[in-house]
Amino acid sequence: MSLLILQLPLAPAGPEWQYAFALSLDGQTVARHAAATATELPAAGRAVEVVAVIPHEALSWHRITLPAGIAVGTRNATTRLRSVIDGLLEERLLDEPEMLHFALQPGARAGQSAWVAACDRAWLRSHLQALETAQRRVDRIVAQLTPAAEGEPPHLWAMGTPESAWLLATGCGPDQGVAIAPLSAEGLALLGAPEGLAVDAAPAVVALAEQRLQQPVRLAALAERLLDASRSPWNLAQFDLAVGGRSHALRRVVSAAQSFVRAPQWRAARWALGVLVVAQLVGINAWAWKERQALAAKQVAVRASLLQAFPKIPLVVDAPLQMEREVAQLRQRTGSLSAQALEPLLSAAGQALPRGMRPHSIEYVDQELRLRGLTLDATAQQQLQSQLATLGYAARADAQSLVLRAKEQP
Repeated sequence: MSLLILQLPLAPAGPEWQYAFALSLDGQTVARHAAATATELPAAGRAVEVVAVIPHEALSWHRITLPAGIAVGTRNATTRLRSVIDGLLEERLLDEPEMLHFALQPGARAGQSAWVAACDRAWLRSHLQALETAQRRVDRIVAQLTPAAEGEPPHLWAMGTPESAWLLATGCGPDQGVAIAPLSAEGLALLGAPEGLAVDAAPAVVALAEQRLQQPVRLAALAERLLDASRSPWNLAQFDLAVGGRSHALRRVVSAAQSFVRAPQWRAARWALGVLVVAQLVGINAWAWKERQALAAKQVAVRASLLQAFPKIPLVVDAPLQMEREVAQLRQRTGSLSAQALEPLLSAAGQALPRGMRPHSIEYVDQELRLRGLTLDATAQQQLQSQLATLGYAARADAQSLVLRAKEQP
């Protein structure tokens, strides 16, 4: 699935404001990047997921502990959870909680600590409405930088302009969200970053970062930073600014499938899946070959039995059918009766029927004997069928009649 990733300007939405954007056709590489107004952005159809990126300057990060018993992750608990967050953060905020938009860390659980992102609600809503008016409806909202997940290594970024350059860090402390300090050696020490930690720098401050930090830095273009931000597990579209729906879920599934097919980090999993599929195919083909060999051996044995018993048969086409015909002809020539003949059927019925029970009429049609005028309860039917089965016959009772037929021989 294609991605249209937009960085929201720090000012409220207006017709003259431009959005820096990156367009990715596969979610792994940037195909195009530029800046344009909302109406001039690339078209966003059903196959394009629009991701809005909030700059780090517009966000503040707060660590809270959710009360035990609070429901998290359910639609019915949204209002109550929002009220709980308002109460926990009320004394830490410069603005009233009603003026801010909050987003809870993914995977947060009741009774445990979690990060909460906060930004100006009116500012964010203005951009979402402007993009929707321009038919670029946002499917997901992410942050440019997010606190490091548990076990994730620390990271440093140099951002801003030469006149106002800043150093940002994540993961340098257990309770550090996104920390910021002046771009200098003192700022690096203030953040508590480990020595020798690599620094990613925006193009405008690459030279300044190398000069002030006295170490080489890596160039991090805006388009690549936007693409990295789109891979974040965070989705700040929560509570009253929740966006998406069924189409959003479908896009997420398609995006995940494409990521599995193309992303480098899934290469080992793709190889393992390919090996598993090949192994299954080889195993199924080997099993089928073995079954074909066993079937062919049985067919050869049946043909050999037929030719051994009746060597005069010139051509074997259907060995079981030919064997049945030859046996029937042999019985006719010798005068012996088959199990399907009338006399053996009458004899078996006479042995199985209760003493004193006689049918009113007898019919013999198509090697099947029907005895009419018999009244049998369920118990008597079961006993009769069981006794006839030991004699090699199958029986069924219906409407005061009993039908006997010789069992088919394998």
